[in-house]
Amino acid sequence: MAFEKGKSGNPGGRPKAKPFRDALNMELAAIGDDHKALRAMAKKLIDRGMKGDLAAINVVADRLDGKPAQAIENSEGEVFNVVSRIERVIVRAENTGSEGSEAGNE
Repeated sequence: MAFEKGKSGNPGGRPKAKPFRDALNMELAAIGDDHKALRAMAKKLIDRGMKGDLAAINVVADRLDGKPAQAIENSEGEVFNVVSRIERVIVRAENTGSEGSEAGNE
């Protein structure tokens, strides 16, 4: 399959390297299906939060509720709240096998 002239075959570019995440995944895979070590880490994090460790509380809150939205300030000093909407639209739910059919005819 040839690429169209002027159009990239890799529009997203090279994937960003995440060596720390990869190292964690390797260590978790080495533990196997028994995640006692992972549960022990989670318990320690919760215990630290219960003792008032603000960093631990923030980690737990960010994992459960997501990180809070941050305001953007413009040059005049006004604060703008950024609201984003991500919407997923399924154009074709199943592959009919016919390459020439239009997506709206199903």
